[in-house]
Amino acid sequence: MTELLQQLINGLALGSILALIALGYTMVYGILRFINFAHGDVFMLGAFAGFYLAPKIATFVPLPSVAGALIIFGLSMVICAALGVLIERLAYKPLRKRPKLTVLITAIGVSLFLEYAGQFFFGASNKKFPDILPTWPVTKVLSLSVNSNQLIVLAVTLLLLLGLRFIVMKTRMGRAMRAVSFNPEAAALMGVNTDVVISFTFALGSALAAAAGILYAINYPSIDPLMGIMPGLKAFVAAVLGGIGNLPGAALGGIIIGVTETLVSGYISSTYRDAIAFAILIVILLVKPSGLLGKKEVEKV
Repeated sequence: MTELLQQLINGLALGSILALIALGYTMVYGILRFINFAHGDVFMLGAFAGFYLAPKIATFVPLPSVAGALIIFGLSMVICAALGVLIERLAYKPLRKRPKLTVLITAIGVSLFLEYAGQFFFGASNKKFPDILPTWPVTKVLSLSVNSNQLIVLAVTLLLLLGLRFIVMKTRMGRAMRAVSFNPEAAALMGVNTDVVISFTFALGSALAAAAGILYAINYPSIDPLMGIMPGLKAFVAAVLGGIGNLPGAALGGIIIGVTETLVSGYISSTYRDAIAFAILIVILLVKPSGLLGKKEVEKV
């Protein structure tokens, strides 16, 4: 039982990071009905933004420290939010009236461009992410090992999820996002600026991906330009599992994928940890294509 609980704690930490990435997938799909496969690479750029910001922040705020980490988090999220808007304006907006397959292929092209540009500018070798947060010794609770980084991941993820829920459900922009997601033509006729809503959606999703990138780098401090491929694909699986276009579903899917992956690593073999996510994707597409919390959509012929 102790080992099971320990694996669950580890899985919750990993699943929280996947949930943040999955939210970006599901928000863009809810608005535009396409999958932004470059989203995993924005996650990578968030980690590298923190990597290059840390030495500069350390010149006037000592690191590791809570204040310095908050500044790095905030600036990295702003940088990736701006990058998300830029990607949408340059790559996706001109294709908005085109077939979805065209936009999908473009998203894959943007993903490859970011990966190879990352290798060119950052170098292909792994880099050690700096210590930006103070750590404390592993805490033993009922024979369970809980380290400070896991607690930080869970706390930050919870705060970001609550903030996202507030924005979507309680603000004017959130109401506009829900209107465009439900019926973009009707929303435009009612005076909603769909271009602003779409840009804001990309900015918000990219900011969450940046936060996930830094949280991932804190827990797994080796980063490289290709680090976003596998977490990005797993987050996509999480979004489909929970119900693509459904925000609580994306968070739930991320937690399920993270916990399942750690259980497979702990009880079967770490060799299959990556394969299990795609096995879950196949099963969910066969059994319940709309996802756990998704609703069936009726297509008019």
